[in-house]
Amino acid sequence: MRRETITVGVEIPGLRRVLVVSLGGTITMTASASVGVVPALTAPDLLTTVPGLAELDVTVETVDFRRLPGASLSLADVTALSRLIRQHLAKGVDGVVVVQGTDTIEETVYLLDLHHAEPQPVVVTGAMRNPTLAGADGPANLLAAVQTAASQTARGLGCLVVFADEIHAARRVRKTHSTAGSTFQSPNGGPLGYLVVEGQPRLLHRLEGRYVVPGPAEGVSPRVVLLTISLGDDGVLLDGLADRADGVVIAGFGAGHVPQDLVPALEGLADRIPVILASRTGAGPVLTAIYGFPGSERDLLNRRLIPAGFLDAYKARILLYALLAAGAERKAIIAAISAAGGCGDPEAWPWATGAEDPRSGKRQSGA
Repeated sequence: MRRETITVGVEIPGLRRVLVVSLGGTITMTASASVGVVPALTAPDLLTTVPGLAELDVTVETVDFRRLPGASLSLADVTALSRLIRQHLAKGVDGVVVVQGTDTIEETVYLLDLHHAEPQPVVVTGAMRNPTLAGADGPANLLAAVQTAASQTARGLGCLVVFADEIHAARRVRKTHSTAGSTFQSPNGGPLGYLVVEGQPRLLHRLEGRYVVPGPAEGVSPRVVLLTISLGDDGVLLDGLADRADGVVIAGFGAGHVPQDLVPALEGLADRIPVILASRTGAGPVLTAIYGFPGSERDLLNRRLIPAGFLDAYKARILLYALLAAGAERKAIIAAISAAGGCGDPEAWPWATGAEDPRSGKRQSGA
């Protein structure tokens, strides 16, 4: 369902402006007459449920952009959302909050981050407990997200996930539990900071570098497939894949391993389209030179597969999609994956970010 209605709050001169964009998800769900909970609440509806929001020195504007569960959002939806965010940032908002279903937050926030070059914070949040349940977490998460988006402290950090009073970087965060309120974690490095009792974001550290990819050309939507390798995998899903996909991410065992019988098929695939080698474990890097058996990371990289570094398989797929949509060639893809994965030269990132360095106030010209 496509919805793009806009409600603008009363702007008070001198107050910081935050845009809240609703995509749907558990945070917006209410009980229906015949089935379980479904997305129903609008963005203005959500604001009325948040204690303390009216006391903030913030003018809140809203956009009801989609009303979908997180699982039904598409890459096209997120690309359109990126354009909407840029339009509102150009109009002077100080930060943006996106509320959506938690199923796909770890992917949507990273694609938004790859297309966000400005210093204003873009914060994604949602809820694990819908509004019909005792202890619904949506209002607290939304308040914390608005506080973060309005804060000078969060400028220059790109896109963030704020959930359960924790602040996570887009390229690190993962959903790790199907029902727990503490589901969002950053296995490689932990959260950037927290919302403390005073309602202010406190950062413990910052990520080095911003990695921004040009937006896709009109009508360009590459197909990037993610395949997770499992015990005894015979490679049946690899058959003819180069004719049906523009890029592939392989989530291999451990530090980047596959059954030896898959090696010829993967080598043939990598000769035709970009193939990224990630780890299915969800934490730690793909290695490059330790193991040497057939199907090891060293063997696969010698056969033109590209290591994902610390990027998990879901993030690697989103980055490869963005790179292909931007028309990147193989050399640029290798440099970008290496830099974003934390295992290469960050200065080799193919594009300037244009983002503001929060410590100097100057625009960054590289990664």
